[in-house]
Amino acid sequence: MFFAQYYLDCLSQASYIVGDETTGKAVVVDPRRDVEEYLKEAKEHGLEIIGVINTHFHADFVSGHIELAKETGAWIGYGKAAQADFEVRSLSDGERIELGDVVLEIMETPGHTPESVSVLVYEHKDDTVPYAVLTGDALFIGDVGRPDLLASIGVTADELGKMLYDSVQNKLMSLPDETRVFPAHGAGSACGKNLSTETQSTIGEQRKFNYACQPMTEEQFVAVVTAGQPPAPEYFLYNAVLNRKERELHEVGKTLPALSPEQVTEALAAGAKVIDARDQMEFSAGHLKGAINVPVDGRMAETVGMVVKPEDKVILMAPEGEEQEAAIRLVRIGYDNAIGFVPRPEAYMIDHCMEDQVEHASRLTPHQVEEAGEVQVVDVRNAGEVEGTGLIPGAVNIPLAQLARRANELDPAKPTVLYCAGGWRSSVGGSLLRHLGFQDVSDILGGYGAWEATHTAA
Repeated sequence: MFFAQYYLDCLSQASYIVGDETTGKAVVVDPRRDVEEYLKEAKEHGLEIIGVINTHFHADFVSGHIELAKETGAWIGYGKAAQADFEVRSLSDGERIELGDVVLEIMETPGHTPESVSVLVYEHKDDTVPYAVLTGDALFIGDVGRPDLLASIGVTADELGKMLYDSVQNKLMSLPDETRVFPAHGAGSACGKNLSTETQSTIGEQRKFNYACQPMTEEQFVAVVTAGQPPAPEYFLYNAVLNRKERELHEVGKTLPALSPEQVTEALAAGAKVIDARDQMEFSAGHLKGAINVPVDGRMAETVGMVVKPEDKVILMAPEGEEQEAAIRLVRIGYDNAIGFVPRPEAYMIDHCMEDQVEHASRLTPHQVEEAGEVQVVDVRNAGEVEGTGLIPGAVNIPLAQLARRANELDPAKPTVLYCAGGWRSSVGGSLLRHLGFQDVSDILGGYGAWEATHTAA
């Protein structure tokens, strides 16, 4: 058996290749949209990708099923409840897919979405204990998939929660303890609230340590699983719908072009938005007016999906050598409207600083905030984080995922200070408010952690 996991830290997303090295047949499960790595791995190991299985219609990224089907001729499989605009192999509960001696078996595990399935992997067709189960977003390490996302249009969180209870408590927990668990996401994903940093586990470990796998009633399960979920990024619904469609392909090997100064000027005049993917400190030292700071070193794609719309034209400013990485992160969530990138961004800004196009971002220490007088303070952390620590006195909590649509709750004429846990999200939020026309915006260096340390020491 050939078995490989591919994990993207920036999206906390895992995909898999399962193959039989004797027959050379393989299936890819939950692929991302840039499919080059799967094609390369298959070629190196003499495997033919004959099928692609998506465990459900993903909401947090655009799946690469259409790209893989084009490159390999593979069939595309979904659970039988799935309805898509393209040709689908409908997979039923208990269906076995023989790759040779290696066998995949479908287990319907609805709850995160109605069409969700898990994939049992048998190293040998006569094995009675599965080598592994690929659980998609039904079961995570330390958590289960949230049942409240809008990916399941027309189905309530309560209805999905009851489905998930059966899938987790009665189906997945019926598997042998030694069965390895390989989920579609890890820590940081907004598809759950308590995901582990581990990328694999066993059914036995989850039976012992996962809060949602403990014996409980259906009512208790629904209550505990739906409580305290972080707000979903705005792009989730867009991706969930896009994954059902016969959409535009991302070409293998496609790169984003460099823009000339004239092209940048023309694009800005036409309404393009600038995503500055440099470090927060570099951004604060100088950036194009109106630019939104989403550093490439963090959860860039997910965060861009919170602050700009899929149809917005985008110009990228990224650290030199990281322009294509920044571009592909946008492609992974279906943001295909990047026009190009600005080469040598610091040199570009030096050339244009006399044209009143460059500004600085204010970043304050906790002491400077207290000396600033009357300001409106905004905590952009998620509700679960706030519950654990509380707010800075006088602050209002607007999670970053909601800031774009809730900015009208703030006074744009009043000095505004934002903070998060450590300073990454607050830089994003501050740049977003400036982009929206707020005149006096700062964020706290070091975030809530710095404020707490200062006041504990005092």
